Order: sequence, then structure tokens, then C-alpha cells
Amino acid sequence: MVIITSWKRFKEYLYYDQELELLLDISRMNFSAEFLTEMAEPMRDAYHQLQLLEKGALANPDEGRMVGHYWLRNPDLAPTEEIAQDIKETLKEILDFAEQIHSGRLQGEKGNPFRNILLVGVGGSILGPRFVADALASSRDKMKAFFIDNGDPDGIDRVLSRIGEELPATLCIIISKSGGTIETRNGMLEVRRAYEEAGLSFPDHAVAITQRGSQLDKLSQKEGWLRAFPMWDWVGGRTSLLSAVGLLSLALQGIDVAGLLQGAKDCDGRTRRPDTLDNPGALLALMWYYSTQGQGGKQMVVLPYKDRLELFTKYLQQLIMESLGKEKNLQGETVHQGITVYGNKGSSDQHSYLQQLLEGPDNFFVTFIEVLKDRQGSSAYMEENSTSGEYLQAFLLGTREALTQKGRESLTITVKEVNAYTIGVLIALFERAVSIYALLVGINAYHQPAVEMGKKAAGQAIQLKNNIVEFLKSHPGKKFSAPELALAIQEEEHQEMVFKLLLHLTTNPEHGVNMEPGHPWPESRFFVGGPIS
Repeated sequence: MVIITSWKRFKEYLYYDQELELLLDISRMNFSAEFLTEMAEPMRDAYHQLQLLEKGALANPDEGRMVGHYWLRNPDLAPTEEIAQDIKETLKEILDFAEQIHSGRLQGEKGNPFRNILLVGVGGSILGPRFVADALASSRDKMKAFFIDNGDPDGIDRVLSRIGEELPATLCIIISKSGGTIETRNGMLEVRRAYEEAGLSFPDHAVAITQRGSQLDKLSQKEGWLRAFPMWDWVGGRTSLLSAVGLLSLALQGIDVAGLLQGAKDCDGRTRRPDTLDNPGALLALMWYYSTQGQGGKQMVVLPYKDRLELFTKYLQQLIMESLGKEKNLQGETVHQGITVYGNKGSSDQHSYLQQLLEGPDNFFVTFIEVLKDRQGSSAYMEENSTSGEYLQAFLLGTREALTQKGRESLTITVKEVNAYTIGVLIALFERAVSIYALLVGINAYHQPAVEMGKKAAGQAIQLKNNIVEFLKSHPGKKFSAPELALAIQEEEHQEMVFKLLLHLTTNPEHGVNMEPGHPWPESRFFVGGPIS
């Protein structure tokens, strides 16, 4: 494929907003003028549907919910005064709480001023806060943030070891909308044990962010935690960053949350414009639609050329893939929609896959993210009368040019610098693009039924493990192969899972399960207690 490039095409399709300090160059996507004309009517319909969504329509029909993450940065758009006031009051409470912590008026047990934040969550409740905390971190931060976002015991130990003796000065924020998310519950219990082993009262160091009336909300009230902040059913986890989920820890860290909210609000305003060429969110979504031909299946390689944006790709993976990866459309038809997101940062990580992008399958498009400001202050020259930042930009431009010469499509998002305002702009830009693309292809971007399937299957695996342990303990010393055990507990169709569970049980000491290795390995035999000869 020959990519059409010219100065005229670049000027014609460049979106530039001086106030947002945002440029979006779509000229290296090989769409035609006819494509924009053909999409004019579908785009008008998408704008209309978005207006209804922001006014409180049930945009998540499967769960009977409104979708209101746009109200978080502009409460006056909320469909009821009650919701608007709740958003405003929550923000005020967040800022007041942060001020109490920073001033030392609110301290931990034994008068320890809080110097650290430990966030415990999973998925959207942790990816957003972690991304922004890293992107905007500085030596002037008022508190240091740590994160537990997985059920890996060794990973939890590593985080707690980094906190070390600072645990008495660490405020722990537990984030779970329902209060019943297994990964978050386990993380909370692990952390609670660490506080108790250090002779500390966990409730005196704990804050909850959860839906009112949830299991976690009830627990925090019963135990007298320091505070509980709300999550609302009209905000999904992957779009919750600008709620208490993200704003609380960021305010405690010392991040400019007002700038973050203002950037998102201002970008939202641009992405409501009905003129597609003057709407960056619409342009972005339209390029996704062009690349996938409305069918999904393409890969989006995200390359931010800035260390501070390294976690942005992980954030976008959830936002885009969980929102757009759907088997059924709104009519119940099988469509298998989705855009796969991968990448890391340029220029270092592009070395790991640029060869394939240039010469492998043409099943992707690249999203370059360029930051114009190199650092605070001036830079020294390296070689060739050039700074390291100038070299970094040259790598971006060179990579983009090489892709174009190979007939590979790309688009480029440029911001002046990384600050709270521009991070807010980027978050809002991609959130709106997701919403528009979903409307164009007719899917529900705001539910995640397959994720619930995985949670259900995990619960079944735990029950199967418990049945295995119970059976082995009721037959001490007797050896069983995985197929024999599966037959004994009436799980013949799950012989492989039984074997996998047994391998894990024998590698960890808690249940006292032992193994007599077999040849071949799947013929190993398993027992509890001393083996019967």
C-alpha cells in the first residue's frame, strides 16, 4: 500500500488547539475524502447518541445504568441536582481530607504523620491512579505512593518490604466498587495482617473508596476506618480515574487535581463539536473505524516518546480493550469487535518489535505520542550539535517515516508538555474516542460480561481445590494420580485442572500436600501425611 503524504494533506487534516496544546495528525492514515463524506451521517447519529448519554440516558442497557464519567469534570451536566451536588461535595471532601493529612491534623496511630500512600485495588481502580501518579511524580511530592494491584503474594511482599519501617506512616486506601472483588479483598487482608504484625491498628490507617452500602462500606463503618469516599454505579472502573478512585491518592501525593479536571473538561468541550474535522475525539474514533473497516480485529501500537507516559499504554489497554472487545452488538448479533492495544515507549522499546512492524504482517496502525518539551531547563549538546531530546524526536520522526515508506499507517498525537492539564486532555480524548467508536459499530462499551465469566470460573477453581484438599485429608497417606482424584470427587471432565491445582498445592506448604513424581510427569501421585507403603 502506498501512503498518500503531502504538505497539503497534512494541513488539511491536522487538528490543532492552542489552548489544549494538542495536535492530532491523521494525514498518514490512508483514508480518502470520500470516506469522510460516507461517514458524515453515522457521525451525526453518534453525536446525537452522545448527547443523550450525557443527559442521563441508559447507555449501559445490559446493566440498566447511566454512564456519567463526563459529569465528574463538569458536574453541572449531570441529569439531577442530587448527582451534581454529590460530585461537588465529594471533591471538596477529598481536598479537605488531603489538607488534614498534609497539615498533620489527621495522623496515624501513635501520632505518626502520614508520609506514604498504599493503594490496594485491581484493574481500572488502580491502573489510572498508577499511571497519573507516575506521569506527574516529582521531588516536590507531599506523599509517596505504593500500589498493590495483583494477587501475587510475592508481589505484595515486595511492596511491603519497600515500605518497610515506614508502615506506621502509611495511609492505606482500599478501592473496590462492590466491596467483593476477590483480588482487592485478598490484598486488603494481606495488608491488614502486615499492619497487625507490626503492632498497628489497620482501621486507624485505612480509607475506603466504594459504593455506598457495599460490603466494604459496611466494614469501614463497623471498624471505624478514617474515612470512606463514594463510587457511583454510573461510573465504570476503567473510567473512574477522575472520581475519588484517582483524585484522592493524587491529591494526597500533591498532584494538581484541579488542572487534571480542567484539562479533561476542556477536551470534553472540543469533543462535543458536531464538525468532525474540528473534533479530536471524533477524528480519533473515525481513524479506528477506517483502519478496522468497522469490523474490529486490528492492532493499535501505542508509542509514547516520553518516560512519564510509559504506563499510558497499560491504561489504554484496559480502557480500549475492555470497552470495545465484545462478542455481541446491541442487537444481539455476533460481531467479535475489538482493537488490540500494545506497545510501550519509544525509542527504547520499539527495538523489540519495530522489525515486525516494518516487514511483518500489515495488521496494525501506530499511534505516536509526542511531547515537545524535553525537560525543565535547557539541555546540553551531545553530538552533531544536538541535544538528547532532539535525538529522541528524530527517532520518532524517523520511525514514522520508515513506516510510511513501507506502506504502514500511523497517526500522531502531540502535546506541548506533560503536566496535570495535558494528562487530563489525553484521558478525555481517548475516553471520547472509545464512546464514539462504540456507537459507530453498535456495541455496549460500558459492560464487561466476559470479565465476569472469568471471575466465576476462578471461583469454581477455588471450590475444586478445596474438594481436592478435603478428599486427600480424608485419606491420609494414600496416593492418588490426578485422574484418580478427579474420578473420586466426580470431576472427571476437569482432570487437567485437577493436575494443575495439585502442582500448585505441592509447591506451597499450607495444605500439606505432597507429590511422588511420575514418569511421565502427569502420572505423578499425590498424598497428604506420611505415604502408605
